[in-house]
Amino acid sequence: MKRWLRQHRYAIVIALRRLWLHPFSSLANLLVIALTLALPILGASFLIAAQPVVKQVSISPEITIFMTPDASRDSTEKIAAQVKDQDDIAAVRIVLRDQALATLKRNPNWADALAVLPANPLPDAIVVTLKNAEDLSGKAASFVKAWRQLPDVHIVQHDAAWVQRLAAILDFLKVGLGMLAAGVALVVLATVFNTVRMQALSQREEIAVARLVGATEAFVRRPFLYLGALTGVLASLCAIGIAYAVLQPLNLALSDLARSYGTQVTLALPDAVSLGLAVLTVAILAALSARWSVTRNTRF
Repeated sequence: MKRWLRQHRYAIVIALRRLWLHPFSSLANLLVIALTLALPILGASFLIAAQPVVKQVSISPEITIFMTPDASRDSTEKIAAQVKDQDDIAAVRIVLRDQALATLKRNPNWADALAVLPANPLPDAIVVTLKNAEDLSGKAASFVKAWRQLPDVHIVQHDAAWVQRLAAILDFLKVGLGMLAAGVALVVLATVFNTVRMQALSQREEIAVARLVGATEAFVRRPFLYLGALTGVLASLCAIGIAYAVLQPLNLALSDLARSYGTQVTLALPDAVSLGLAVLTVAILAALSARWSVTRNTRF
């Protein structure tokens, strides 16, 4: 056991020494990997911040039926009663044109404009709230299609459509973030592979002498594996620091934008467990890349 620990301690010391002896190339490789890793971290921060906003918006569809301007009140009430008798309807509310006009006139931004109108241009409206059920989107679409055919109906508006579009955009971004993470993994593999390759070629004679005196393949490869893993860990920590630094000015700008819409959104790094798993994954990928590289470039 002591021998095994001594061998691994020696490999770690050798890996750290190789990083220290080539500061410029080591720093350049770390920055390349760190900047690349910072992109999916920032993308995850945006998704984490956007998901609560979407969840706070009710996706229970409200469908608004706008009557034609010349539709009578009896026609509006008849259609409202007909709609209310259908399944999956939670509530039906009639908004009369006079009521809607009075509500708008109480708003100072609209009062002056409405005062010069010769007549009420607003139609009667029926606001329908659907029950939460399976395939809610499909049922809402079928209701909209059917209600558009009713007499004296001018427009049927599905108010939750934009929320569903936003959810679809978030799903698309998740797929894009996954593809970005795959691209980042390839960058990490290529960078570590090239770094270990250059190290192995520069120490070609040293490795040959070590083999002549009885060094095993595992003994030769072990420092390179630790070199790859250390590169991955250090680059990941640098990427987290870069992402944290970038989020500070973004939050300042975003807070002003969110305040103008009467809400509050803050970009934050993923939780510590997710970041820890990400660092471990990068370290494993880098070690595997280092093993592949040293295996290919020390066959002499």
